[in-house]
Amino acid sequence: MELYDLTIEEAAKGIKNKEFSSADLTRAVMDRATALNPKIKAYLNLNGGTAPKKADEVGQRISEYNSPLAGVPVALKDNMTLKGSRTTAGSKILENYKPPYTATVIQKLLSAGAVIAGKTNLDEFAMGTSTENSGFYPTKNPWDESRVPGGSSGGSAAAVSAGMATYALGSDTGGSVRQPASMCGVVGLKPTYGRVRRHGLIAMCSSFDQIGPITRTVKDAGLVLNAISGFDARDSTTVKREDEDFTRGIEDGVRGLTVGVPKEFFADGLDKGVRDLVEKGIKDLEAQGAEIAAVSIPTFEYAIPVYYIIVPVEVASNLGRYDGVKYGLSVYEDAKNLLDIYLKSRDAGFGAEVKRRIILGTYVSSAGYFDAYYKKAVEVAQLMRGDFKKVFQSVDLLAGPTAPVPAFKIGEKSTDPLSLYLQDIYTAPANIAGLPSISVPAGLSGGLPVGLQLIAPWWEEAKLLRCAYAFERANEYYKLRPKI
Repeated sequence: MELYDLTIEEAAKGIKNKEFSSADLTRAVMDRATALNPKIKAYLNLNGGTAPKKADEVGQRISEYNSPLAGVPVALKDNMTLKGSRTTAGSKILENYKPPYTATVIQKLLSAGAVIAGKTNLDEFAMGTSTENSGFYPTKNPWDESRVPGGSSGGSAAAVSAGMATYALGSDTGGSVRQPASMCGVVGLKPTYGRVRRHGLIAMCSSFDQIGPITRTVKDAGLVLNAISGFDARDSTTVKREDEDFTRGIEDGVRGLTVGVPKEFFADGLDKGVRDLVEKGIKDLEAQGAEIAAVSIPTFEYAIPVYYIIVPVEVASNLGRYDGVKYGLSVYEDAKNLLDIYLKSRDAGFGAEVKRRIILGTYVSSAGYFDAYYKKAVEVAQLMRGDFKKVFQSVDLLAGPTAPVPAFKIGEKSTDPLSLYLQDIYTAPANIAGLPSISVPAGLSGGLPVGLQLIAPWWEEAKLLRCAYAFERANEYYKLRPKI
């Protein structure tokens, strides 16, 4: 196996046993990324010159790091700040922005000895499900370059899938870690809201945003979560909890667990190939000893309208800071007054999807519409949390599809925003409720990857990973690689 194909666990073992050095691993990954990025366009910025040097420095002090991440290259979604390094959030309005501070999750990885391979492409400000909405260029799916990698963390998922990074970080607001993981044939984990520090994550929807790992295996996801989780006084949404090893008991299997299958997850609109693979995956869990139970989430049908009312309202609020004055792009030529600067800068800096959501959010939160739309959506979101709480009284986890279809053609849905929004139909409920969820490779449909999604109760990431690991090891779909 090539060094760029190794998992975190395999890489850490090889470095520890001196089969190769962290510099050898990083060079292999960076060479691969440099060769493929002109074609896949997973990265916005590659650290080809500095990453091997950093890996060599880490390698010389490898015994000082008590982490499997030491010397292992990671790709970072470019909506996480890195001091002095260009951080764009995939938007022209931040094209030349170099933040004065580093996101807490990145600082935690650096403290563990991680090597930063570069910053990956995304839908602008994480608004999208295909990484076609980037302000710079679309990312392509390594399994089929004519297709999207999913979004908004499409660059991170494509990089891991293609061997251009050993693992990556993404952000998940409505499925933006899990959906691209599904479409690229890798593992994507969204932790419980409040589990992972968000300080330094460029905000899109602060009520739902959560940082999560994209990896080749379930155990790798647990290893990364060990490093990035925890309380942060600079992030009021994080929760103080005892430190936990999320890989402890991961090999205990699913015997004794009850897995619920929501009937709403298998309604019209689900691709037949996806349905067949997900149903097979659920039967595989049953064969390993899990009890399968049919359940219902009555408010599921309202997930997309609720999501696309609450999110634009917060988008309109969070993006109000980009005014062409304080930082970012400033267009002041021919401006007659301050309002002209605001309008010209935002018009030039924001793409169509960002403008669409700002307009929608401003409308539904305005006087005369706030009670009818936003307030109602928040109330329904609370009802949805209640539905999940009720269903978890009788089951340990939920199982279903991650995305309704495999990767679609680039440009196929770009003129139909509603069709793109519906890509979040199975993932957005976990964000609305703040639940932990994971997408695991479940096989190929027509040569394209499909993901099985598992959802656990709040703070039950260890149980979630245990079930996902059992499924992964029984099928070994994680060993499949794109021929690129």
